[in-house]
Amino acid sequence: MTDLIVFSVAGNKYAMNIENVQRIIESMPLTNIPNSHEYIDGMMSYEEKVIKVLSFRKLIQVQTYKDELIALFESLKKGHAEWVESLKLSVQTGAPFTKTLDPHACGLGKWIDSFTAYDDHVIEILNELIEYHKQLHVTGGYVLELYLKDKEEALRMFNIDINAIYEHTMGALVTFTKELDLVANSLQKLIIYDNNGSLFAIKVDIIEDIAHIEEESINNNVSENEMSEFLELEGVLDIEGVLINVIKTVKLPK
Repeated sequence: MTDLIVFSVAGNKYAMNIENVQRIIESMPLTNIPNSHEYIDGMMSYEEKVIKVLSFRKLIQVQTYKDELIALFESLKKGHAEWVESLKLSVQTGAPFTKTLDPHACGLGKWIDSFTAYDDHVIEILNELIEYHKQLHVTGGYVLELYLKDKEEALRMFNIDINAIYEHTMGALVTFTKELDLVANSLQKLIIYDNNGSLFAIKVDIIEDIAHIEEESINNNVSENEMSEFLELEGVLDIEGVLINVIKTVKLPK
């Protein structure tokens, strides 16, 4: 029986032997290393040692977490612009409003509910975003109720209140976007990894679970293009229909 730490990066799942993992900690601000390898994000202090931090995203050559968040936030902004336009059409013409009024059910609400922040500044910005976003959905519901009684007042309320709350919501989201380095750090985790005495940290997106498996359950048919100079795979594991890349070893670039 082997115990594996399972983690996700860019939507893909990976696992490594727990024997190589000293600890899993929250990500933190790093010190830049001039002229370091492109896969190295920086260095940090760990138990009175200075260790390097390897970006797993860079290692497997996918877009950075920051770039992924930029694309996500642009999509969320577009979704709420469409939400406001749909509400406006309903108030102006009586057309059915088909968007959600539940602040937890839209794309932004689902992302907010899944996000855990540890930096005080990020938490402050997040709380502002949560409040304005909730107001937008709640006030939207009130405007639709008002439309059934007083169409002119509903339209007036949309033009003044909804537009103002929407601008505040988007403003908070823009502020959030400007702090993406802090946001990314609040989301990602660091695996303190020991490769035969070489200690370094590996930055990953999400820690999923600990898997208890039999070694023979790993499919060892790994083609050459599934390996790199710094990442060697042992095989692929299927757990309840989910494919997990099992890592044999990770090496720190010089």
